[in-house]
Amino acid sequence: LIRMLHSAKKRDVLKLLRRAPEEMGPFIVEAAVAAQSMASLTALSDFLDFSKEPNPLLEKFLYAAAFSPRPSGELLRLVLDKLDVKQLAPEIWETGIVTVGSLVGKLCQQKLCGLQQEVERGVETILGGLRGAEEESEVIIYLLALGNAMLPETIPTLLDHAEEGPAAVTTVAISALRRFPTWHISSKVKRAMRRIFHEKMKSYEKTCRLAAAEILLDNHPLPMDVINTLLATNEMETEMAKFLLLKVQNSLQ
Repeated sequence: LIRMLHSAKKRDVLKLLRRAPEEMGPFIVEAAVAAQSMASLTALSDFLDFSKEPNPLLEKFLYAAAFSPRPSGELLRLVLDKLDVKQLAPEIWETGIVTVGSLVGKLCQQKLCGLQQEVERGVETILGGLRGAEEESEVIIYLLALGNAMLPETIPTLLDHAEEGPAAVTTVAISALRRFPTWHISSKVKRAMRRIFHEKMKSYEKTCRLAAAEILLDNHPLPMDVINTLLATNEMETEMAKFLLLKVQNSLQ
């Protein structure tokens, strides 16, 4: 089916989408996303109506886009255009923003950062939305998108939210930082993780402290980080202390 869609004309793809039995709709949508031809993408654009009530086909489209192994700039543009619809259903907006982060990250892995306007638009959509977000739930969605994108230039933004945000925001920001490879875990990142783990600025939930400790122990830990982690376990709950002791043992091995 995907091979057929590669060479099909827009009107034929659109006819297939419109005439498919209800149970086949998600399968056809997923195949059209996988084909990523201009005809299949423009047919999807005409077929999917994001201004209406959410339906399984909209979610299938967004999930298929998010998990596409080698997405195109055209696919990202299609998702961004659909998210511009006014009065978008909250669940579709949330999935869409996280999908944009995933697509941006994969396009940058293909060395397309800075070469495609769609990527720049996607990054600005996330960062601009994060700057203007007022609700904690919105901030979390944008941070999840940044975690998917894994752009090194967004690390300072993630650090700010990790240290200053409420518990849920801190957790998501640290989780996003943990996805970066070791060469992006700089001394600045480690200093922030030490402040969180040792609660230098304020009190943090134990899940946040554990995640901060994992970043320190999983990325070429300094001897003092190991020593200070071991010393800190004396004042922790048993389960938390056991977890960190295992992490230290793994690091030493």
